[in-house]
Amino acid sequence: MGDQSCAPGDDMPAAQLAVVIPAFNEAQTITALVLQVRERAIAIVIDDGSTDNTAALARAAGAYVVRHPLNRGYDCAVETGLRSALALGCNFAVTMDADGQHDPTLLDRFHAELEAGADLVVGQRDSTQRWSETLFCFVGRLAWGLNDPLCGMKGYSKRILSRVEDINTYASIGTELAVRLVKAGVTVHQLPVKTRQREGISRFGQGFMPNFKISKALWMGIFCPPAFHQSDK
Repeated sequence: MGDQSCAPGDDMPAAQLAVVIPAFNEAQTITALVLQVRERAIAIVIDDGSTDNTAALARAAGAYVVRHPLNRGYDCAVETGLRSALALGCNFAVTMDADGQHDPTLLDRFHAELEAGADLVVGQRDSTQRWSETLFCFVGRLAWGLNDPLCGMKGYSKRILSRVEDINTYASIGTELAVRLVKAGVTVHQLPVKTRQREGISRFGQGFMPNFKISKALWMGIFCPPAFHQSDK
């Protein structure tokens, strides 16, 4: 997990579902998001080296907060969050973006799919922002049967959480675990996710570099991550 964690407050409800929210300088949106998430689940915010008051605001809103003193990147934040969900005894975990693009009411549908037996639930956004994302989705459908591997809203069952080890072997932008699980033949469901306009500038950046990173993650996803062993499924 992270180098510094803040325990949940006494008023934090026990829940089967944890929502993992990687966050880097998201003070503008984190309070409202945590409050909405906590109506349905435990909110776990991974403050990935923010220089603003993201962590303090998340904690005040009732989130379980784990801090990375330095920015380690999205994949590391997701891994920390999933490990935290398992440590808190949750049966399911769903990842969400901290920028407010995902509607928290969708958590009910993700939770239902997981309770019905899905090991992995992957969202499918109604639009993509960059040409590299469109390419990733096209290849994802052909290679793994995933319509939108890059969607930040994904759900995992407890038996998957218990196998979260070494899932951050390359900068996959949150896709490595899903790709490895599909290759291993776990039960996968996909759900449409209507995205909302984010507030402020994307933390992922604009222009050439984001497209390069996404394209590189796609290349690595095709050739690098092995499937989990049958005993790990």
